[in-house]
Amino acid sequence: MLDWDKYSKVANRFQYKARREDREGLKQEIILQLAKVELKYNGSGKTLSIGGMIRVASYVVADYWRKELRRPPMVSLNDDIEDGDGNTVELIETIADDKAIDLDNWLNAKLWLYQCSERLVRVAYKKVAGYPLTSAEHTYLNRQRKRVQKSLVLA
Repeated sequence: MLDWDKYSKVANRFQYKARREDREGLKQEIILQLAKVELKYNGSGKTLSIGGMIRVASYVVADYWRKELRRPPMVSLNDDIEDGDGNTVELIETIADDKAIDLDNWLNAKLWLYQCSERLVRVAYKKVAGYPLTSAEHTYLNRQRKRVQKSLVLA
């Protein structure tokens, strides 16, 4: 026969070994485990002694703390972290900026060429295909390169 009063008394002694917010849950877990062990013992004709109940409760507490310590800690965006250079910065400062240049799209030739003038596209095609550029095309290409470089620096 299960003795819920004994289980509750043992669990009351051990519930204070948990965090304040988890005490009631630990108490219920201890009572549940004690009932499971008692049922197992009753099947073999034995009864669970007070010492055995204390042992079961201590195992439940140890399992609780094992699970608690393996749980990943909560991280705040205001926490300081160390960057690769040895400086400490807030975690929120490491979040990507929506206004930053998306290098994958910027490097994609098709998207870049759609934004260019027809003359620049023809010059680029000649350069890629291996045709010689005229001096006017060289000058035009260099001017366009400098314009793009300035816009990258200013952005």
